[in-house]
Parts: sequence; C-alpha cells; structure tokens
Amino acid sequence: MSVPSDIEIAQAAKLRPITDVAKEIGLGPDDLDLYGKYKAKVSLELAERPAKGKLVLVTAINPTAAGEGKTTTSVGLAQAFRKLGKNAVLCIREPSLGPVFGVKGGAAGGGYSQVLPMDDINLHFTGDFHAISSAHALLAAMLDNHLQQGNALNIDPRRITWPRTIDMNDRALRKVVIGLGGPAEGVVREERFVIIPASEVMAILALATSFDDLEQRLGNIIVGSTYGADRKPIYARDLNAQGAMAMLLKDAIRPNLVQTLEGGPAFVHAGPFGNIAHGCNSILATRAGLAVGDIVVTEAGFGSDLGAEKFFDIKCRFGGLKPDAAVLVATIRALKMNGGAKKTELAKEDLDALKKGVVNLEHHIANVRQFGMELVVALNRFHTDTDAEIAMVTEAAKKAGARMALSEVFAKGGEGGIAVANEVLDILAKGGSKFAPIYDAKLPIKQKIDTIVKKVYGGDGAEYSAKAERAIAYLESIGLGETPVCMAKTQYSLSDDATKLGRPTGFKVTVNDVYPVAGAGFIVAQCGEIMTMPGLPKVPAAEKMRVLKDGSITGLF
Repeated sequence: MSVPSDIEIAQAAKLRPITDVAKEIGLGPDDLDLYGKYKAKVSLELAERPAKGKLVLVTAINPTAAGEGKTTTSVGLAQAFRKLGKNAVLCIREPSLGPVFGVKGGAAGGGYSQVLPMDDINLHFTGDFHAISSAHALLAAMLDNHLQQGNALNIDPRRITWPRTIDMNDRALRKVVIGLGGPAEGVVREERFVIIPASEVMAILALATSFDDLEQRLGNIIVGSTYGADRKPIYARDLNAQGAMAMLLKDAIRPNLVQTLEGGPAFVHAGPFGNIAHGCNSILATRAGLAVGDIVVTEAGFGSDLGAEKFFDIKCRFGGLKPDAAVLVATIRALKMNGGAKKTELAKEDLDALKKGVVNLEHHIANVRQFGMELVVALNRFHTDTDAEIAMVTEAAKKAGARMALSEVFAKGGEGGIAVANEVLDILAKGGSKFAPIYDAKLPIKQKIDTIVKKVYGGDGAEYSAKAERAIAYLESIGLGETPVCMAKTQYSLSDDATKLGRPTGFKVTVNDVYPVAGAGFIVAQCGEIMTMPGLPKVPAAEKMRVLKDGSITGLF
C-alpha cells in the first residue's frame, strides 16, 4: 500500500469555509476581506486588541539533508492543542517560490500536519510577495530615474546599496550591469539582485506594527550615499518614495487567515529567510493570534542559532513580545548525520554516530535556555528509530535541562503531537518562562556580534575583513551603532563553515561585510560564503511539477 504524498493528503482534505474558521476565534464579516472561500485578510485593528494568549516558539537543531520537520511540528502542535480542547492559533511564514521550485518543493508543513490550501499558499497566495516585489522595484526605479534626471542628491552610483529583487533562485542575477545602450537607457552601473525573502521591504513588512510605522520604516531605507569623503547616507524618503511604496503594501501588511488540515485557524504572513534575514512571521500576525487565541504557536527559521536568536533579540524586542515556552525539534536521523553517519545508512541503529551527534542537540538546548526559556524537545519519530537510540536522546535532553516527548504529527496529525502539547501545557501551568534578550542593543556593534558568536554559536569570537571594519565604523558614524544585529551565516553549522557539524569548538566566525537594514531597524553581519540570491540545484523540484487536465497540480511537495 503506497503512502500518499503531501499534496495528495492536502487535496483529499475537506476544507472549512474560512468564515467558519474565523467565527471560532470571534471574527465576523467586518474583520475579514475574503480571497475566495478558504483565504482571508484580517483587519489591522485585530492586532491592536489586548493580548490574551500564551506564546510558544518552535525552533530546531541545525538542519540536515535527513530533515527535521520544524514547520510540520508547528502545525501538528497547534492541532494537538485543539484536540486537547485549547483555543490554539498557528502563526507561520509564507513560503518563497525560490525554494518551492528549487529544493524543497513546498513549505506548508507535511503529512497530516499541513496548512491549507497548500497549493495556493506555496504559489501566489494572496499576492503579498508580489506586492513586496513591486514596492522594492519602485524604489529601485525611482533611484535610477533620479540619477538619469540630473542626480540632484549627488548620489555616487558606485556606492548604491539598494539591489533589485525577484522571488526565484537565479544565480545569474547575483552580479549584473544595467543601463547599457546609450544615454537614453539610464546610467551604466553595477547591480545585483536578492531573493524577496532577503529584501529589506520583506523585513520591514514583518516588523511593522501599523500603517504609519510601515511608511516611516520604508522612508528610513538607506539606498546609497553621496560623493565625497563624508558619504552622507541617502534615504528612500530623500527620493519621496515611501508613500507610494506603502500604498503598494496596503493590503500585504494585513495578516492572512487560513486553516490547518484539521480545520484550526492559522495566520500565514511574511516570509524572511532565517539564514540571511530575521526568519520570523510578522509581528502583526503574532499579535493578532495573541488577541484571539489562548495559545499561539509560532516558528523561527532554521536552528536556534539563527531563527530563534533573531526571534528573541529582534522580533520580540521590536514587538514587545514575551514568549512563554519553546519547543526544540530534532530527529535521530539528523543527529546521526551530525555525528558523521552517511545519509544512506541512517535507517540502521548507530549509537556511536548518535552519541557524537547528540552534542548538537545539547548545544541548542543551552541556546534556548540562556534566553530564560523553558523548553520541550520534540523528537520527530521515524519507524527506523530504535528504543536504544530514543533512550540516548531522552537522557541527553534531560541532562541538558529540557523536557522530552516523542512527536508523530507527520503520520498522525494532532493526535501525534499530544505528548509534546501536554509537556508545553505543564510549563505554562507552572508559570512559563522568564524571557530576556542576551544583549543590550546599545552596545558597540562588535561587542554584540562577539556576544552572539560566543554565547549562541559556541565560538571564540569574530574576525573582520577590512571591508567589514570600514562598514562598522561608517555605520556607527551615521547613528546605526545602537541597533540589533542580524547575523547572516550558513544554517548547516553552528559555525560559519557548513562542513563543521555537531558542536564545533575553537573557531572564529569571519565577518565579511556589515550593512544597514535601517528601515527594519537592524544591521546585518554577513559571515562566510552566505549569499542573498540562491541558485537552483542540478535537478530543480520544478522539473516534477505540472498541471493536470482537471486543473489540479502534481509534483508540488
């Protein structure tokens, strides 16, 4: 008997009208703008209501080719709470088309723990990504038009930092030249593209708390600097672009309401990547969830060294959020890969590899705990996991100060997440966590970076290229020294070297560049070989996708 694919499971599900889903959390017709029967935008007023819910973060160990299932666990956990009679709401990010057509093939959960309609969510959804692309492109066009029309602001074309964007993995666009063809075709200069989840407009949308805040943040975008030694920064507001950009985002800023496979409410909104951006869904969606739900389950991108750290130090700081509990997702397969086991041999019991790899889990537990968080390790169970392997992980988790529970949400939906949900409920019943960020944003930039490297990655600090040294001095001179730091590094290792698995020690992170994301309110420290425009793999997931005669699709997830 064949196991149904994710899309077959999704297509077999009977969806509830989104108006019925909304009604269960106290929302009526005046709170919704419908996008068909199963999707809706909610009013921004919802996020202004007092919070009544408890906030639970789902994070993970470092990802591997074996898979961990963080989004699937988030969906399944929300479903499990509802099976236990709790008014639970899910808040996750929107998928990017780049990974959908590249490696992943989809990002809406999996198995019997998905958000629906999964094909819409993975493709164009409610148009948020397109709106972000248009707003980003408008600023790029106005900037180049300003150069063409006389450059009254004295902008140095060699120091323009505002890129262009597209929501697709396209390595050929990492470095391009524009304006060729003569004087009427624009000013010739070098240009680059970033994928939409790396766009500053995406970061702004995820962190904005109102229309006014959105427009102010858009105006604070730094697009480049002037000629001369003083290098005066040029902002989007200097080009009078922020009003029109905000107009393009007037619908995109509103959270999207959909449902889980089991019919529970899910806000899916914004989609910054966790390795090159701050990796969290929008503050507005989370606040909306807290206003209508008793428990809100949210996630942060990749492992605790990336998404969770940024959730705690960036999103919670800007959103005034105080998470109450955390869930750390792991699999025995991934831990064995961290211990040196080959992907082809993960189905075999291998206690030696597991013992070497479980140190990765121990480090991530320590990461989450240092923010004052109480946590549960959700061990995603595979049928190949042995009792001895499960016992080893359980013992390691408890020694590291975490609770542990098996999760089978992929195969069983909410029912398979009840053990994890009960552990979280016990944390909440005992008062929850005592959350606090790990650094003061007013510290010097290097001190903040060193704090993250030493406390979160377990390294010995950072080394800086000459370019990064100059950038830090410049950013501090223009008043951007007292902002949070968003680290951009590989997701596969605690270090900035993707080949160093497990729990590396004695390393330093190399910071190659530091640049402002002033509209979002932070700076980015770019480490190692990380890129803001991914490329497609040798065999893209897109090759397996097609539309059938009846209009249904296949090959997506």
